Amino acid sequence: MKKEKIVVKGNEIGLLRINGEDFISLTDIANSKSGDSRAADIIKNWIRNRTTLEFLGTWEQLYNADFKVVEFDHFKMQAGLHSFVLSPGNWIEATQAKGIVVKSGKYGGTYAHKDIAFEFCSSINAVFKLFLIREFQRLKDEENKRLKLEWNLQRTISKINYRIHTDAIKENLIPPELSKHQVQYIYANEADILNMAMFGMTAKEWRDRNPEKDGNLRDHATLEQLVVLSNLESINSVLIDQGSSQSERLVRLNRIAINQMKSLLGSVSVKKLKEK
Repeated sequence: MKKEKIVVKGNEIGLLRINGEDFISLTDIANSKSGDSRAADIIKNWIRNRTTLEFLGTWEQLYNADFKVVEFDHFKMQAGLHSFVLSPGNWIEATQAKGIVVKSGKYGGTYAHKDIAFEFCSSINAVFKLFLIREFQRLKDEENKRLKLEWNLQRTISKINYRIHTDAIKENLIPPELSKHQVQYIYANEADILNMAMFGMTAKEWRDRNPEKDGNLRDHATLEQLVVLSNLESINSVLIDQGSSQSERLVRLNRIAINQMKSLLGSVSVKKLKEK
């Protein structure tokens, strides 16, 4: 779970990343209209409204397979009655709703999936909603640019190391006077040594298993896999220079790949880097 914030018309609005989805603080949105003492009441009055309940129920049925429709119908029947009271906590507990979450402690407050948060904002201040959407979109655009830059950087490193790798193949593995086809075959064969060590399959096997996907196996690799792959290319070049056979290199490279992936996936520093 990752906490961020955006500033909308001078108000700090908290954001949480939960299970890959963006949640926006309803508490902070309510505070932009009123003080802290009334934020909870504003949210309760909004959630007990029939129109709101119909919106929330529809959202949950679209995106939440565990949503309890019977309990939702019970709430909807009571909506509009003066005696009807409903809090976010009651809604979540009774229906197993996932579009709204209530957090205590450091990230305290009521948060809602961005779809729901924007709807809530409409009831608070339509103008504020426009500014909220603009700032939220700006944040997402910056994140996408940063992630694309990081991915491209790793691809560049991988390509540089691949040149070193192919030079080592040319100097040590390709006998003189081979045909162009033979040379290409050896290059492809060596590339698949790395693919087998890193991914457990050849490029052809990946294409056969994923006919609907564009690009190649490495185009769909994770950031961690690309880092390890670039390392394997350098290590393989050294092993080639040392005269190791393909079978020996495959075993060693596979062990290295496993150890490095375990280290990367368990690294707190790497996790923090990806969350930035």
